[in-house]
Amino acid sequence: MFQKHKVRLSEQRIAIVGGGSIGVGWAVVFGRAGVETALYEPDVSRRTEVAAELEQRLSRLSAGGLLDEAPALAAARVRLAETLEEAVGDATHVQECAPESLELKRELFRELDALTPARVPLASASSALVASAFASELPGRERCLVAHPGNPPYLLPIVELVPARFTDAEVVERAGALFATVGMSPVLVRREVEGFVFNRLQGALLREAYCLVRDGVASVDDVDRVVRDGLGRRWAAIGPFETAELNTRGGIEAHAEMLGPAYARMGAERGQNDPWTPELVARVAGELHERLPPERWEEHVSWRDEALIALERARRESGLFESTAAA
Repeated sequence: MFQKHKVRLSEQRIAIVGGGSIGVGWAVVFGRAGVETALYEPDVSRRTEVAAELEQRLSRLSAGGLLDEAPALAAARVRLAETLEEAVGDATHVQECAPESLELKRELFRELDALTPARVPLASASSALVASAFASELPGRERCLVAHPGNPPYLLPIVELVPARFTDAEVVERAGALFATVGMSPVLVRREVEGFVFNRLQGALLREAYCLVRDGVASVDDVDRVVRDGLGRRWAAIGPFETAELNTRGGIEAHAEMLGPAYARMGAERGQNDPWTPELVARVAGELHERLPPERWEEHVSWRDEALIALERARRESGLFESTAAA
């Protein structure tokens, strides 16, 4: 996916609108990739902090061996624009990173649609608001979409592309190709839903975490440790469907048969009724097995273990984490 368009980074001009944490994070992504980038931050006091913050983040990447050049060279590709018009005037892609306010985004996208050259993608880093909520009335609405990153995007490469029904498919393809070329991992969200995929998954875990503390099942520290020293370490290598596939002989279908009823009861405790029907399990298994053929199950389990060993070795060598035994 996102291979239709070939992206020459030397021809790209990125405009970032908003110099908060995510805006600076995107500036790191594009500056590190060698792309000329203009960043506009309307708050003058905040604008004075952006350059120092950008250099600090790039220096941290350099110290960690994740930057192939001097931090100053990457930072030099990011210029601070004095006006919105200056920032977007020659842009080939606009990344909006303003606060999560519907009215603010509606007004800002009206300005962006008027100021930016035609056909240039206008992408919002919105965490939950969908493009149809703030761009549906625009003359150029077909070039508007959400491009939601993890935070910080220069360390979490996922970016969710969420088009509205009116978004031109070619615009989505061009945006996805750009993100892939600068080292991101673009995912197409096929239907507008609040929170997209990232925050829906994150929210499901956080809701249950609050409930476990509320119900006296576990302390805040213990919940964090279960995720940090258990689920999180595993999920650094494989996702939830891959986990189910590789945790049970017979794969995800055997896992669903064995544990599906227990998970259904847990959901019912929280007022949910989302059964894993045989049809749904078969659909998930079919997609998963295109990537993880069942006949290579042992090989994939071995890869999982090697990946977890490599991650654990990196943790120990970094000196940033206390050992499990010490904890």
